[in-house]
Amino acid sequence: MNRRTLLRGGVALGALGGLAGIADLAAHATRRAVAPSDRLRVGYLPITDAAPLLVAHGSGIFEATGAGVERPVLFRSWASLAEAFLSRQVDVVHLLMPFAVQLRYSLGEQVRILAWNHTNGSSLTVRRDIRSLDELAGRRIAIPYWWSIHNIVLQDVLRRAGLRPVVREEPSAAAGTAELVVMSPADMVPALDSGSIGGYVVADPFNAVAEIKKIGRIHRFIGDVWRDHACCVVLAHQDLLDGDPLRVQALVDSVALAQRSIEHDRGRAARALSGDRYLPQPLPAITRALTYDGSGLHHPEWSGQRIGFQPFPFASYTAGLIRAMHGTVVDGDTAFLRRIDPDLAHGQLVDDRFVRRSLDRLGGPAAFGLPHDLHRTEEVNPA
Repeated sequence: MNRRTLLRGGVALGALGGLAGIADLAAHATRRAVAPSDRLRVGYLPITDAAPLLVAHGSGIFEATGAGVERPVLFRSWASLAEAFLSRQVDVVHLLMPFAVQLRYSLGEQVRILAWNHTNGSSLTVRRDIRSLDELAGRRIAIPYWWSIHNIVLQDVLRRAGLRPVVREEPSAAAGTAELVVMSPADMVPALDSGSIGGYVVADPFNAVAEIKKIGRIHRFIGDVWRDHACCVVLAHQDLLDGDPLRVQALVDSVALAQRSIEHDRGRAARALSGDRYLPQPLPAITRALTYDGSGLHHPEWSGQRIGFQPFPFASYTAGLIRAMHGTVVDGDTAFLRRIDPDLAHGQLVDDRFVRRSLDRLGGPAAFGLPHDLHRTEEVNPA
């Protein structure tokens, strides 16, 4: 897709919410050209959470808006992705939002959340012989990182079931404890198959892979616990925002356009992500992850089984997330949390100027199913 296609609102993006908004983005793109030596580097993990950044590259949206982005670089763990970001090997990443909080307030990094990359899209997957949560007592459960929505929600769900999450402690069925261990997402399915863990909480398509291979089953979708929560966010360094705001705007415009594109045709998006393109998992698993039918939900009206795509970062979620982090058991420092005012953190961590402009150009909040005033009340129910 080139700029001419974008201006025409052609096949690739013609159904994305009105030609006026698309033409506006294209006009913005023509104001600058990006030299090959001046292109942004994007890092990602091979999960469907990364889909907007990957689709924006694969469909040519980054080029059409003038963002100028190299082919995204795949990393295997959140730790390695964050290290590459902090060492400036990559400029932009999709990162676990609680991890972004840690980078800002514990490490003192001047990072900014530009947009939500997605909502929902994660699950608690258990071995097929486990039928209820209390059977996880005495077992190990894998999480992708200590500061993740996966760990936060898992611990709430376990406590509600009468279990106590522990770290660096042998789990005991008699004591009703389950040990939490950090594991790269790619290692979780074989670990579940070997029996070294009783379950894991992670983004898709690793949950879908376990189901298709008949290794595990999804016990609970995380979006069925915290409605439309943000897992991964688009993160950049403050100096990029200060030094090249037009490029940042083009980047956020691209993410929003890609999100609309995915929602318009999830099957096409799955095909665009699979094979030797961006995600190594088989197409049936990626397709399943993008198109879950919602069986077995506690709150079917939440549509929490399906990954969602909208870019706006709600302040209520930032505050709620930081409050939830206070009660989360981790293997590491938590003292930095005492320095954070949950009601002020959003303004310090998030810069929503760019995403607000993107929404305006694409038909407003309603085009993404968002409330007109861009405010919401968080709904959390771990029962």
